[in-house]
Amino acid sequence: MSNKIPAMVLGATGYVGGELLRLLAVHPEFKLLAAVSTSQAGQPIAATFSALAPAWPNLTFSTPEDSLAMLADVDRLALFSAAPHGASAAMVAQFVAAAHSHGVELHVVDSSADFRYRTAADYEAVYASTHGASELLADFEQGVPEHVAATSKQHVGHPGCFATAALLAAVPLCASSFAPSSLFINGITGSTGSGRSPLPGTHHPERHSNLYAYKPLAHRHAPEIAAYIATAGGGDVRVNFVPHSGPFARGIHVTLQAELPNAVSVDDLRQHYRDYYANASFVRIVDGTPRIKDVVTSNYCHIGVAAEGNNVVVMSAIDNLVKGAAGGAMQWMNRLWSLPETHGLLATAPAWT
Repeated sequence: MSNKIPAMVLGATGYVGGELLRLLAVHPEFKLLAAVSTSQAGQPIAATFSALAPAWPNLTFSTPEDSLAMLADVDRLALFSAAPHGASAAMVAQFVAAAHSHGVELHVVDSSADFRYRTAADYEAVYASTHGASELLADFEQGVPEHVAATSKQHVGHPGCFATAALLAAVPLCASSFAPSSLFINGITGSTGSGRSPLPGTHHPERHSNLYAYKPLAHRHAPEIAAYIATAGGGDVRVNFVPHSGPFARGIHVTLQAELPNAVSVDDLRQHYRDYYANASFVRIVDGTPRIKDVVTSNYCHIGVAAEGNNVVVMSAIDNLVKGAAGGAMQWMNRLWSLPETHGLLATAPAWT
């Protein structure tokens, strides 16, 4: 009989849900109990994700109701939510209540925005809608794993993909003696960041051979980035964020610029980042500049730095669907279950995609 921890994925038909199913297929300690979908319930996983057919040749998507009923037959559950913003909280609340009713040990990692803020007021100020389960917010940790040494919380709200790339670049700088008062961050994301539903901004003829900014200085990730910098010890920093849509499917490249109070050499800056992330399995400080092809499909983040006088540049590259979502969620779930943080996540990037 298997001693693996049962796992479920909510919103399993989206890109992040598909990545979670891919990662679960090779995880040594989790076993997939249900891939939950309202729209595709009863349909084979392989019909939606043909690449996953070797891993899940016969498994079909389950309804939320059938998946909730499964909690009567387990004593523990790892619940990943890749449901949309605004819908995830209510779904998660149902599973939390059912787990409590059946005495199931439960840990949740949510990849939507619904548990990224500590208070309902903070969430509602950004998303202009009532939070779907504000009573649960106190049970959720927020942040990327590299910036939270330990947590007593049962569950985690994972930051957004842009926020993950920006925070990995920004926090070591802001939580240091360098301490800039403002950050200027440009980020370029691939089309998968917009989800599976076709939109003008993700339609191939519009995106191919194209590059454009959107929501400059008004993107919803800016307050999230600023809040997490403060939580990680970086103080009150003004974040000026300009996101861009890039002509590729996967990956995020972030360029952070800041003016420091004092001059710093590039060698000292690079060494500071290496010291800060000395125990971070998935962050590599590279000589030169990081490249998306070196991290795509992996859970790694590559960071490069430059400096001239008191002006500095910090660059980071991640896969938006893995480190920025599914992989980061898996990294957190490993920790919540006291498993090695790297379990199921050590595959490197293929480089020639």
